[in-house]
Amino acid sequence: MPVRSLAGARVVLTGASSGIGSALAAELSRAGARLLLTARREERLQRIAREIDRPAEPVAYVSGDIREPRTRQQIYDDIERRWGSFDVLINNAGVGAVGPFARASAGRLREIMETNFFAPVELTRLLLPALRQGQTPLIVNVSSVLGHRAMPNKSEYCASKFALHGFSDALRAELAREAIHVMLVSPSTTESDFFEHLLEADSATRVRRGRPMPAATVARIIRRGMRRNVDELILTWSGTGLVWLDRLFPRLANLLAARFGQ
Repeated sequence: MPVRSLAGARVVLTGASSGIGSALAAELSRAGARLLLTARREERLQRIAREIDRPAEPVAYVSGDIREPRTRQQIYDDIERRWGSFDVLINNAGVGAVGPFARASAGRLREIMETNFFAPVELTRLLLPALRQGQTPLIVNVSSVLGHRAMPNKSEYCASKFALHGFSDALRAELAREAIHVMLVSPSTTESDFFEHLLEADSATRVRRGRPMPAATVARIIRRGMRRNVDELILTWSGTGLVWLDRLFPRLANLLAARFGQ
Protein backbone atom coordinates (compact mmCIF):
# COMPACT_ATOMS: atom_id res chain seq x y z
CA MET A 1 0.00 0.00 0.00
CA PRO A 2 1.44 3.42 -0.94
CA VAL A 3 2.33 6.06 1.63
CA ARG A 4 -0.76 7.98 2.69
CA SER A 5 -0.74 11.72 2.21
CA LEU A 6 -2.33 13.67 5.07
CA ALA A 7 -2.30 16.98 3.22
CA GLY A 8 -5.92 17.87 2.70
CA ALA A 9 -7.19 14.74 4.47
CA ARG A 10 -10.51 15.25 6.25
CA VAL A 11 -10.06 13.97 9.80
CA VAL A 12 -12.55 13.44 12.65
CA LEU A 13 -10.74 13.26 16.01
CA THR A 14 -12.46 12.45 19.31
CA GLY A 15 -11.04 13.26 22.74
CA ALA A 16 -9.29 16.25 21.22
CA SER A 17 -9.28 18.59 24.22
CA SER A 18 -6.14 17.33 25.98
CA GLY A 19 -3.29 14.82 26.05
CA ILE A 20 -2.80 12.69 22.96
CA GLY A 21 -5.87 14.23 21.32
CA SER A 22 -4.75 17.85 21.45
CA ALA A 23 -1.18 16.92 20.48
CA LEU A 24 -2.47 14.89 17.55
CA ALA A 25 -4.70 17.76 16.43
CA ALA A 26 -1.64 20.02 16.26
CA GLU A 27 0.47 17.36 14.53
CA LEU A 28 -2.14 16.66 11.86
CA SER A 29 -2.75 20.36 11.31
CA ARG A 30 0.96 20.83 10.59
CA ALA A 31 0.70 17.96 8.09
CA GLY A 32 -2.04 19.87 6.27
CA ALA A 33 -5.08 17.86 7.39
CA ARG A 34 -8.54 19.37 7.70
CA LEU A 35 -9.92 18.76 11.17
CA LEU A 36 -13.23 18.20 12.90
CA LEU A 37 -12.49 17.90 16.63
CA THR A 38 -14.79 16.67 19.36
CA ALA A 39 -14.66 16.50 23.16
CA ARG A 40 -16.79 17.44 26.15
CA ARG A 41 -14.93 20.60 27.15
CA GLU A 42 -15.98 23.29 24.67
CA GLU A 43 -13.65 25.96 26.01
CA ARG A 44 -10.65 23.67 25.51
CA LEU A 45 -11.77 22.88 21.97
CA GLN A 46 -12.11 26.58 21.22
CA ARG A 47 -8.60 27.27 22.50
CA ILE A 48 -7.07 24.40 20.53
CA ALA A 49 -8.93 25.46 17.38
CA ARG A 50 -7.60 29.01 17.73
CA GLU A 51 -4.04 27.77 18.22
CA ILE A 52 -3.95 25.54 15.15
CA ASP A 53 -6.35 27.37 12.80
CA ARG A 54 -5.07 27.97 9.29
CA PRO A 55 -6.61 30.83 7.28
CA ALA A 56 -7.48 28.59 4.36
CA GLU A 57 -9.03 25.85 6.50
CA PRO A 58 -10.44 26.80 9.92
CA VAL A 59 -10.60 24.00 12.49
CA ALA A 60 -14.15 22.83 13.19
CA TYR A 61 -15.35 21.26 16.42
CA VAL A 62 -18.39 19.64 18.03
CA SER A 63 -18.57 19.74 21.81
CA GLY A 64 -20.46 17.03 23.65
CA ASP A 65 -20.30 13.62 25.30
CA ILE A 66 -19.35 11.01 22.73
CA ARG A 67 -21.39 8.45 24.67
CA GLU A 68 -24.57 10.29 23.75
CA PRO A 69 -26.28 9.39 20.45
CA ARG A 70 -27.14 13.07 20.03
CA THR A 71 -23.45 14.05 20.03
CA ARG A 72 -22.58 11.32 17.54
CA GLN A 73 -25.40 12.48 15.29
CA GLN A 74 -24.11 16.06 15.49
CA ILE A 75 -20.72 14.84 14.28
CA TYR A 76 -22.36 13.01 11.39
CA ASP A 77 -24.46 16.05 10.48
CA ASP A 78 -21.41 18.33 10.56
CA ILE A 79 -19.51 16.00 8.23
CA GLU A 80 -22.45 15.96 5.81
CA ARG A 81 -22.77 19.73 5.87
CA ARG A 82 -19.05 20.51 5.75
CA TRP A 83 -17.50 17.83 3.55
CA GLY A 84 -20.10 15.31 2.42
CA SER A 85 -17.65 12.50 3.11
CA PHE A 86 -14.37 12.21 5.03
CA ASP A 87 -11.13 10.25 5.09
CA VAL A 88 -9.92 9.46 8.63
CA LEU A 89 -11.71 8.64 11.89
CA ILE A 90 -9.56 8.69 15.03
CA ASN A 91 -11.30 7.19 18.07
CA ASN A 92 -9.18 8.62 20.87
CA ALA A 93 -11.58 9.58 23.69
CA GLY A 94 -11.12 7.53 26.84
CA VAL A 95 -11.45 7.40 30.63
CA GLY A 96 -10.03 5.23 33.38
CA ALA A 97 -10.23 4.34 37.06
CA VAL A 98 -7.83 2.88 39.61
CA GLY A 99 -8.62 0.50 42.44
CA PRO A 100 -9.47 -3.14 43.18
CA PHE A 101 -12.45 -4.51 41.28
CA ALA A 102 -14.02 -5.82 44.49
CA ARG A 103 -14.23 -2.33 45.96
CA ALA A 104 -15.42 -0.59 42.77
CA SER A 105 -18.77 1.14 42.48
CA ALA A 106 -21.46 -0.66 40.52
CA GLY A 107 -21.40 1.91 37.70
CA ARG A 108 -17.65 2.08 37.14
CA LEU A 109 -17.43 -0.75 34.63
CA ARG A 110 -20.44 0.49 32.67
CA GLU A 111 -19.14 4.06 32.43
CA ILE A 112 -15.68 2.98 31.29
CA MET A 113 -17.07 0.54 28.73
CA GLU A 114 -19.51 3.16 27.44
CA THR A 115 -16.70 5.67 26.82
CA ASN A 116 -13.83 3.43 25.79
CA PHE A 117 -15.68 0.80 23.78
CA PHE A 118 -19.37 1.33 22.99
CA ALA A 119 -19.01 5.00 22.01
CA PRO A 120 -16.19 4.48 19.46
CA VAL A 121 -17.88 1.37 18.08
CA GLU A 122 -21.20 3.14 17.57
CA LEU A 123 -19.53 6.26 16.15
CA THR A 124 -17.68 4.04 13.68
CA ARG A 125 -20.93 2.33 12.70
CA LEU A 126 -22.65 5.67 12.16
CA LEU A 127 -19.83 7.22 10.13
CA LEU A 128 -18.89 4.23 7.96
CA PRO A 129 -21.11 5.25 5.01
CA ALA A 130 -19.42 8.68 4.82
CA LEU A 131 -15.99 7.12 5.33
CA ARG A 132 -16.57 4.66 2.48
CA GLN A 133 -16.80 7.64 0.13
CA GLY A 134 -13.49 9.10 1.35
CA GLN A 135 -10.01 9.01 -0.13
CA THR A 136 -7.86 6.08 1.16
CA PRO A 137 -10.12 5.82 4.24
CA LEU A 138 -8.61 5.00 7.62
CA ILE A 139 -9.91 4.23 11.12
CA VAL A 140 -7.47 4.76 14.00
CA ASN A 141 -8.45 3.27 17.36
CA VAL A 142 -6.34 4.50 20.28
CA SER A 143 -6.14 1.64 22.76
CA SER A 144 -3.37 0.91 25.28
CA VAL A 145 -0.61 -1.57 25.95
CA LEU A 146 -3.00 -2.70 28.71
CA GLY A 147 -5.22 -3.94 25.89
CA HIS A 148 -2.56 -6.64 25.36
CA ARG A 149 -1.53 -7.42 28.93
CA ALA A 150 -3.86 -6.56 31.80
CA MET A 151 -2.59 -5.28 35.13
CA PRO A 152 -4.21 -5.28 38.57
CA ASN A 153 -6.31 -2.39 39.90
CA LYS A 154 -7.26 -1.36 36.35
CA SER A 155 -9.55 -4.27 35.53
CA GLU A 156 -12.34 -2.27 33.89
CA TYR A 157 -9.96 -0.10 31.88
CA CYS A 158 -8.05 -3.17 30.68
CA ALA A 159 -11.30 -4.92 29.74
CA SER A 160 -12.40 -1.94 27.64
CA LYS A 161 -9.08 -1.78 25.81
CA PHE A 162 -9.02 -5.55 25.20
CA ALA A 163 -12.48 -5.15 23.69
CA LEU A 164 -11.32 -2.30 21.44
CA HIS A 165 -8.32 -4.39 20.40
CA GLY A 166 -10.52 -7.33 19.39
CA PHE A 167 -12.98 -5.07 17.58
CA SER A 168 -10.14 -3.45 15.63
CA ASP A 169 -8.68 -6.78 14.50
CA ALA A 170 -12.10 -8.05 13.36
CA LEU A 171 -13.03 -4.80 11.62
CA ARG A 172 -9.69 -4.66 9.80
CA ALA A 173 -10.43 -8.05 8.24
CA GLU A 174 -14.06 -7.15 7.45
CA LEU A 175 -13.18 -3.90 5.70
CA ALA A 176 -10.04 -5.07 3.88
CA ARG A 177 -11.90 -5.72 0.61
CA GLU A 178 -13.26 -2.17 0.72
CA ALA A 179 -9.74 -0.77 1.13
CA ILE A 180 -10.65 0.81 4.48
CA HIS A 181 -7.68 0.38 6.75
CA VAL A 182 -7.88 -0.02 10.54
CA MET A 183 -4.91 0.90 12.73
CA LEU A 184 -4.68 0.08 16.43
CA VAL A 185 -2.50 2.32 18.60
CA SER A 186 -1.27 0.99 21.95
CA PRO A 187 0.52 3.69 23.98
CA SER A 188 2.06 3.20 27.39
CA THR A 189 1.83 5.94 30.02
CA THR A 190 1.60 9.33 28.34
CA GLU A 191 1.98 12.88 29.68
CA SER A 192 -1.61 14.09 30.04
CA ASP A 193 -4.27 14.91 32.60
CA PHE A 194 -5.63 11.35 32.36
CA PHE A 195 -4.89 10.58 36.01
CA GLU A 196 -6.43 13.89 37.10
CA HIS A 197 -9.76 12.88 35.55
CA LEU A 198 -10.11 9.30 36.75
CA LEU A 199 -13.67 8.18 37.37
CA GLU A 200 -12.53 6.65 40.65
CA ALA A 201 -9.20 6.45 42.45
CA ASP A 202 -9.11 4.12 45.41
CA SER A 203 -7.33 5.93 48.25
CA ALA A 204 -5.53 2.77 49.34
CA THR A 205 -4.17 2.07 45.85
CA ARG A 206 -0.91 3.62 44.74
CA VAL A 207 -1.01 4.80 41.12
CA ARG A 208 2.10 3.63 39.24
CA ARG A 209 2.67 5.97 36.32
CA GLY A 210 6.15 4.97 35.20
CA ARG A 211 8.04 7.38 32.97
CA PRO A 212 5.44 9.04 30.74
CA MET A 213 6.06 9.67 27.06
CA PRO A 214 5.37 13.24 25.93
CA ALA A 215 2.02 13.52 24.16
CA ALA A 216 3.72 15.33 21.25
CA THR A 217 6.01 12.32 20.74
CA VAL A 218 3.04 9.95 20.76
CA ALA A 219 1.31 12.16 18.18
CA ARG A 220 4.34 12.15 15.87
CA ILE A 221 4.56 8.35 16.01
CA ILE A 222 0.84 8.01 15.28
CA ARG A 223 1.11 10.39 12.33
CA ARG A 224 4.00 8.35 10.88
CA GLY A 225 2.01 5.15 11.38
CA MET A 226 -0.98 6.66 9.59
CA ARG A 227 1.19 7.59 6.63
CA ARG A 228 2.69 4.08 6.44
CA ASN A 229 -0.66 2.29 6.90
CA VAL A 230 0.61 0.03 9.67
CA ASP A 231 -1.81 -2.35 11.37
CA GLU A 232 -0.69 -1.70 14.92
CA LEU A 233 1.63 0.54 16.89
CA ILE A 234 3.08 -0.34 20.30
CA LEU A 235 4.84 2.87 21.16
CA THR A 236 7.51 1.95 23.73
CA TRP A 237 10.17 -0.72 24.14
CA SER A 238 8.83 -1.47 27.60
CA GLY A 239 5.36 -1.95 26.18
CA THR A 240 6.67 -4.24 23.46
CA GLY A 241 8.62 -6.21 26.06
CA LEU A 242 5.53 -6.60 28.22
CA VAL A 243 3.49 -7.89 25.28
CA TRP A 244 6.11 -10.45 24.27
CA LEU A 245 6.65 -11.54 27.87
CA ASP A 246 2.94 -12.26 28.14
CA ARG A 247 2.89 -14.17 24.86
CA LEU A 248 6.00 -16.27 25.47
CA PHE A 249 5.97 -16.67 29.25
CA PRO A 250 2.39 -16.05 30.44
CA ARG A 251 2.89 -17.64 33.86
CA LEU A 252 5.91 -15.45 34.56
CA ALA A 253 3.96 -12.40 33.37
CA ASN A 254 1.17 -13.29 35.79
CA LEU A 255 3.60 -13.67 38.68
CA LEU A 256 5.28 -10.33 37.94
CA ALA A 257 1.94 -8.56 37.58
CA ALA A 258 0.79 -9.87 40.93
CA ARG A 259 4.08 -8.96 42.60
CA PHE A 260 4.92 -5.59 41.07
CA GLY A 261 1.77 -4.39 39.31
CA GLN A 262 -0.07 -3.13 42.38
